[in-house]
Amino acid sequence: MCWQTVWHLYIQYQLYWLQETPDSRLLLAISALMLMTQRVSSLSLDLQEGTITSSFQNSSQDLSVLIPFLSYSLNFPALLGGPLCSFNTFVQSVRQMSVTPHLTPYLRRLTSKILQVIILVWIKYPLKELLKSITFRVNSPCVCQNIIWIWILSLLLKMNYYAHWKVSECVNNAAGIGFHGYSHSGKKSWDGFSDGSPWVTEALSRPSAFARQWNRTTAVWLRRMVFKRSNISPLFMTFLFSAWWHGLHPGQILGFIIWSVTVQGDYKMHHFLHPMLTSKWRKWLYVCLNWAFTQLTISCVVVCVELQSLESVKLLWCSYIAVLPLLSVLIIIIL
Repeated sequence: MCWQTVWHLYIQYQLYWLQETPDSRLLLAISALMLMTQRVSSLSLDLQEGTITSSFQNSSQDLSVLIPFLSYSLNFPALLGGPLCSFNTFVQSVRQMSVTPHLTPYLRRLTSKILQVIILVWIKYPLKELLKSITFRVNSPCVCQNIIWIWILSLLLKMNYYAHWKVSECVNNAAGIGFHGYSHSGKKSWDGFSDGSPWVTEALSRPSAFARQWNRTTAVWLRRMVFKRSNISPLFMTFLFSAWWHGLHPGQILGFIIWSVTVQGDYKMHHFLHPMLTSKWRKWLYVCLNWAFTQLTISCVVVCVELQSLESVKLLWCSYIAVLPLLSVLIIIIL
């Protein structure tokens, strides 16, 4: 993690001090290093918790016992873009390669995921055109104009992530990894390695639920790595650690602070309002308003994290959307 941080700080030195664009090959290498950090730390937790399959726990002088651990840590498809899984899940998936000789269901599932990638990439084009048609104006008299612009920008950025995660699933499945046993209907499931469904994630009506589903395997890793092991403000420490892992850019730090405040406010608000949701129309109204609130607050987070620099702060400050994170702070104080 420290070695990864050194390279992240070097990128910031290039961006903000030298005003240079980092080499794309360096960025790809650091991305792979971030994913390797995940896998090595996950393996370390597995060893500490004693969850490693017993066949690998036997003491042996044979160095071949290290091969499964090296295969897990240096698995090439996963280092291209994830997703993360436990060591036992990886070993079981590799062992089951020979258990799935029929290619027809496998190819059908792979084709389905490729079509999803095409749809996600296609969605980006109308979003780009829509973004161009709306002008972002500082101190615009129209309250909704800048809010809609930032929301569409965040959707466009999220589509990049969704497409990337789905491509990663395809690459792992094409390598024969990701078989997850059989469903209740007896069909083979190839969703063993998945960062979640974009359609499910975008339909969520609570910021806390969105945080658990967004980049799902990384969220599980953060929960296991920090949240369950921290005695002081576990929620805040988890998001702060996530900012550290992502690169500690100013926009990233602000984005994850906003996210932690929003999630904490969501817990308090839900606990306060839940006893009052006694009728269907109240529940329906609560879900609709909370979905809109979730979309807009996550837009603040995504824009800050993706733009990385302090320009994202100026962008939010020039829009009324900045009121929403402040509203979460107010909820925490009052409730």
